[in-house]
Amino acid sequence: MPIFHAEDLKTKIAQIIRATGSTEIEALRVCTNLVQANLKGHDSHGAGMIPRYIESFQEGSLQPNQSIKVISDLGSMLVLDGRAGFGQIVGEEAIAMGISRAKKSGSCIVSLSRAHHLGRIGHFAEMAAAEGLVSIHLVNVISAPVVAVWGGSIGRHGTNPFCIGVPITNREPFILDFATSRSAQGKMRVAHNEGKQVSPGYLIDQQGLPTTDPSVVVKPDAAGNLGALMPFGEHKGSGLAIACELLGGALTGSGTWKPPKIKKRAVWNGMLSILINPLSMGSKEQFELETNSFIDWVYQSPASEAGVPVMLAGDPERKMMAQRLVDGFEIDDKTWQDICEAGKKVGVNLN
Repeated sequence: MPIFHAEDLKTKIAQIIRATGSTEIEALRVCTNLVQANLKGHDSHGAGMIPRYIESFQEGSLQPNQSIKVISDLGSMLVLDGRAGFGQIVGEEAIAMGISRAKKSGSCIVSLSRAHHLGRIGHFAEMAAAEGLVSIHLVNVISAPVVAVWGGSIGRHGTNPFCIGVPITNREPFILDFATSRSAQGKMRVAHNEGKQVSPGYLIDQQGLPTTDPSVVVKPDAAGNLGALMPFGEHKGSGLAIACELLGGALTGSGTWKPPKIKKRAVWNGMLSILINPLSMGSKEQFELETNSFIDWVYQSPASEAGVPVMLAGDPERKMMAQRLVDGFEIDDKTWQDICEAGKKVGVNLN
């Protein structure tokens, strides 16, 4: 498998994004976001998404060079339309507006609809935390319904991410970011491309039977059907996934998953974000004291496995990024071939 370093990969990926008609700035922002996902160990949301983006662009779904449209502005509540633009662009614009309002008013609710794939949702929590804000994000995914509800035997909705970010003075922020399925679908794509099986309990096939073959949610069968990922945490995770669908999809106006099946390659996201300025809720010193003292308490916990320290949400990504910035990272041969083929579709030869 080829090994890539961040700047080299960004240069290559930017060529493909520019070929869709994106401006130089847009291409740089999109590829920076994708490669950052690779650096943080989330290859499912990294450069491997490029083939899907190109397919979406060529079918007329993904629209380059879009900015958000303000549908409603009530000061501390914003209703925004992503206009089918790159999620990395319209998502950042939406959160930047929310940050500005929350810093002035104490809080802001941001409703974003019709964004193309937003990428790693933790990025938006990191944006807010860098400005001293707490943020909560509920996201739905309109694409193939690849996640079964608890007790169900076929897919009924997407991987519907949930994310919370909390700034902690003089420390890295707490960034909790996860798909409400046992795994992100993109991780199944990576496993499939690498020819690997996955652990039991993650997947069911098209007949609703347990399987360890990730291809069941990557490649449809002869009848055009996919298997499904299972929700994390049994009924609790399934309930949270449905909450993301109702709030990230229905409440934002972005739409929820329902028949008939979507045959396009687009990945649409709706996102409901709540941003809170802790300084508006009480003493700055008290918030700093309580967050830091609790984090100290957590880190002081005896480890369950010798030599493996306790880590908090966000720690693994920061550790991985430090390593990959130095050593680079692998992209499996199949994924790189797919990226190169996507480039050729828009006139870019990476080989």
